[in-house]
Amino acid sequence: MMAALTDWQSETYTALRDAHERGQLGHATLLTGPAQIGKRLVADTLAAYILCHQPQSGFACGQCRACQLRLAGTHPDLRVVTFELNKEGTKLRTEIVIDQLRAVSASLALTPQMGGAQIVIVDPADAINHAAANALLKTLEEPMPNRYLWLLAANPGNLPQTIRSRCQKIEMPVPKRESAMAWLKSSGQSAEAAAAALTAARGHPVLARDWLANGGMALRARIDNDLDLLAQSKRLPSEVAEAWMQEDPDLCVRFAAELAVDRAAALPPSNAGRALATWFDEANRARALLRTPVRPNLILTELLVDWCRKMVPLNKERRP
Repeated sequence: MMAALTDWQSETYTALRDAHERGQLGHATLLTGPAQIGKRLVADTLAAYILCHQPQSGFACGQCRACQLRLAGTHPDLRVVTFELNKEGTKLRTEIVIDQLRAVSASLALTPQMGGAQIVIVDPADAINHAAANALLKTLEEPMPNRYLWLLAANPGNLPQTIRSRCQKIEMPVPKRESAMAWLKSSGQSAEAAAAALTAARGHPVLARDWLANGGMALRARIDNDLDLLAQSKRLPSEVAEAWMQEDPDLCVRFAAELAVDRAAALPPSNAGRALATWFDEANRARALLRTPVRPNLILTELLVDWCRKMVPLNKERRP
């Protein structure tokens, strides 16, 4: 069964469904929004509705032959393009490659097998590499009736402008704070915990919920304390790097970068504020490096050494 839509997901779904009913849903749609906000759930729900033979109350019935095939993952007119195993079959690729997009073009050129629509979902579309983007562009330039290509992207700027300009763009932002708070509290969170997590997650309710449920907020507090101890020369960068290696290094650096921004925002324009802003940029570069073959402990240690280099002198200046 498909998960129920939240209020903010329902708004996007209804807008797309109504556009389809009016005949105004483009052949190519770029659905953007933060990671984990629910873009894929909205796309899956819409695909289910369009492919269903007897939709009810604006949703797929879940019972017809088309729904049964979709639920079994064997609907011939629904294709999901995402990360695949590398040639060796040892790990998932980090890009969507040209062969995958060529298969999409070949699929969309065929007549839908069940006589209705044909739908392709590319998730995450912002992971399409350059060669694959060129193959996709050819598909976008030759639209066919009743064929739908949906691109899901948290970072649409990673897609070439030539692709973005040929898509109907739908944004799915984080919901208003009161809506997010109501959703978090309905899942059993206290108002105080929900508010703190939502602020830490920059308004993203799903991240806030996950951090509350999986210890993310406790980890964030430990990262905050680590940064203080480093600035006070009470811990070594190598020790903190080793501790972060035992957690999720990318999440640790994300928390550290956001905490640096929070600290900079609380300061008047000063050398400290500029140093924190610079370190934020360096932390984001480190997050990108963590996705490369470079040893993560070296990346973390170098980043934390730079934190000490910037913050220890400033911390000494503030001492009486």
